[in-house]
Amino acid sequence: MLKQSVYLASPFFSDEQIARVKKVKALLEANPTIDSDNIYQPMQHQNEQFEFGSTEWKRATFQADLRQVDNSDVVVLIMDYKVEEGSYEPDSGTIMELGYAFAHNTPIIIAQFDENDAPLNLMVAEAYTAYFWKEDVAELATYDFNTLEYVPTKRTVF
Repeated sequence: MLKQSVYLASPFFSDEQIARVKKVKALLEANPTIDSDNIYQPMQHQNEQFEFGSTEWKRATFQADLRQVDNSDVVVLIMDYKVEEGSYEPDSGTIMELGYAFAHNTPIIIAQFDENDAPLNLMVAEAYTAYFWKEDVAELATYDFNTLEYVPTKRTVF
């Protein structure tokens, strides 16, 4: 069976965000159509040879992440950002990765845990292949990443 490589796009700046990344990664690892040895997580590749925040670090991190999007078969993107603080806007860096993947014809699968039912921006809604929301995120373990069937969002789109 063909197994797909994944770029796992998400914010990872808080314990809650990291917990969501770990949950999605575990679901992907359980999926027989995913190459579990080829799930790229940017938070594990922080170019520690450079001082955090330095020009060299920023450049190396940016270039490495985009290179990995290019090298992946699919991008799985976690939309949740600062939901614990009451903010439902996605992380700008994660959205940039979504736009980059879309522009390079890389399929995008969105996972969103929060219960917020605010309308989804049409620019995001037209970019993804499948959108898993709330309890449906668990379907990442069984979704066929080889056929990449379209799964529409259950959220209102504006």
